[in-house]
Amino acid sequence: MSAIAELLTPPPSVVDLPDDVTDKTCPDNVSIPSARGIPSISSPRNRYQRKMGETELSYFLPSRQSGVNDMYLHLGFKAPERIAKRSRMCTVWAILRLRHPMLCARAELYDYGDVRFIYDAPSSAEDAYCDADANLEYRNQSKDELIDDYLNGPRTLSNNKLSYLIVAEPPTSPGLMPTPPRTPSPPSVALLEAEPSFEDDVNVEHKREYELLICAMHFLGDGMALHQFANDFFGLLGGATSDEQLSDMLQAEWRTRWHVAPEECILPAALEDNMPLSPLKFRRVAAQVDFQLSQQRLVGGQVFPRRKHSERHTVVPTVSFPEERTKAILKKCKANGVSISAALFAICNVAWARMGGGSKAAPTLMYSALNLRPYFTERRAAPWDSYWYLAIGYFNVVLPSFLPSGTTAERTFWLRARQAKEQSTRAAKSPLVASRTHEMAAERGERARVWAKEDDERDRGTWIPPTPTSQAQQLPPRESVLPARAKASAAALIGLSLLGNLDGIYKHAAFPDTELHTLTTGSRQRHGAMLLFGYTFKARLWISLGYDCNGFEGDVVDRFWKEALDCVDEFLG
Repeated sequence: MSAIAELLTPPPSVVDLPDDVTDKTCPDNVSIPSARGIPSISSPRNRYQRKMGETELSYFLPSRQSGVNDMYLHLGFKAPERIAKRSRMCTVWAILRLRHPMLCARAELYDYGDVRFIYDAPSSAEDAYCDADANLEYRNQSKDELIDDYLNGPRTLSNNKLSYLIVAEPPTSPGLMPTPPRTPSPPSVALLEAEPSFEDDVNVEHKREYELLICAMHFLGDGMALHQFANDFFGLLGGATSDEQLSDMLQAEWRTRWHVAPEECILPAALEDNMPLSPLKFRRVAAQVDFQLSQQRLVGGQVFPRRKHSERHTVVPTVSFPEERTKAILKKCKANGVSISAALFAICNVAWARMGGGSKAAPTLMYSALNLRPYFTERRAAPWDSYWYLAIGYFNVVLPSFLPSGTTAERTFWLRARQAKEQSTRAAKSPLVASRTHEMAAERGERARVWAKEDDERDRGTWIPPTPTSQAQQLPPRESVLPARAKASAAALIGLSLLGNLDGIYKHAAFPDTELHTLTTGSRQRHGAMLLFGYTFKARLWISLGYDCNGFEGDVVDRFWKEALDCVDEFLG
């Protein structure tokens, strides 16, 4: 048993909090909204826990030191001041934290293979409001300052604070922004030219500029959870529900879940438990062989030249395209039989080839996330059907690194886009998605444990480089059952986060009092990391590149980014 495990005894699955654990108290200057005519009801606080799965572990363990992979979602919006006031914002935040308990949990490390989510259920609606208020912050900051602080400043999240909400108002904003008044129907031109009356001006509801930053650990969930959550958040915040009705809703949400606490664990299950495999030994062995064969087919070798630097600094240059141009781009992609996601793989491939990157003999390997929710066979019943859980796998796209002569660049581009589409479709429709996901999770989890142990030992000054044991040296090498293949690099050039049409998630008509206009997303990165994002939002195409500007040689990333945008202009229109 490790030293960590000896120090801590895991609590039972569901127990009343011990006497020495006190409830959080609200600051004296915070007023908790109470429901009209509904008495305050409370119950003993209950504790629930479960162990992290392998995929969750692979995100948790590397995050401990500097917050690698801590996610953020930024949304810029306009709204009347009554919508963005703290009490309303906090009530909405509290309601959604009740619906999604993972947001309120904490992570406790007992051993590198035993990390647990611990959730202390709120004892009342007021307790839930206090907890939400403690994880809500208001600032005077611009969008760029807000994002830069999160990505490059001190870590916002921690093992005791897995989610956080920041609302900022730009200090240099133009101030009040009036909502246009109703179009008048005057009986004469003279009235059209008349100055607006004081009464008309009083009836205009002014809007202000706000920046919202939703922060969450990646081992809690993924991009799909973030965006669905943001839609639900604005549906409550900017919808027709009054402050009093929201307070009633908070009370009702708490009563539904905690007036009588369930005995079973209410936390969403780990990814691997949502995709159970057959217990038959033959199938498990077959899954391992298939996984190894699929990994052997991954051949890359193209990489951006990197440099070592003591400071990581992430930047996220972002471009958006007007609505009409976005329509034309999507129409052209459809005419060539691909989606914008497949086209972005080709954009990266051709841009790198035109830069004259690495050896033309080595293919270009790129990776992206695969949404695993459609493959889940386990479902929870309401009210414990939270969508805040991790549900992503990975797939790879491999394309040639050269541009052939004797054909047009446009023809080559669309051929590469169709190849990317075929490979993406093959990965998504494979009947072996579940087994490959389990094998990859086991591999990633084991790798994360080894590195975490090494990191901790280095910090303590006790790390000793591993040496082969004498027994292992004496044993003859085992003959592999897999086909013999020459060793090849599986290094990836870049990762792509392809979010698709986010307007299918955000129901803008459901929150008329808020006008969303800007969306950016990403995470805190490790040294030398790079990720390209592509999505449509508010009928506009957005492309951004998040990377460590201290982690690459010279101006290689700047040249790639320029070449990629030039390819968008040339091939997509």
